[in-house]
Amino acid sequence: MNAGVAERLAAERVSTMARIEDLTRQLEDIAAGSALTTNDDEHDPEGATIAYERALVQGLLAGARQDLAAFVGAEERLRAGTYGTCVRCGGVIAVARLDALPATATCIRCADGRR
Repeated sequence: MNAGVAERLAAERVSTMARIEDLTRQLEDIAAGSALTTNDDEHDPEGATIAYERALVQGLLAGARQDLAAFVGAEERLRAGTYGTCVRCGGVIAVARLDALPATATCIRCADGRR
């Protein structure tokens, strides 16, 4: 199980890093594009669109960075032999949950706040 899990976590980490690179480029492109326009978002018909796009990409980038941290943490837990053990209660994380969310660190009860 560990070899397959390690490969999946590594692939997810690499994919997430590529997503971070893409989103970072998009954010840089938005910044470059807005540098060519006026800074008056209130009166510029494109201002709200640029601000929205920037905020959207920043949110996606923050989420991707959180995902990356989760995958790195899962790889560390796998190496330490604690992958599949809930970090909150110490119980076993169900295989179905790990299949759906391979980087999860908590069992479903702890994730729902029932413990």
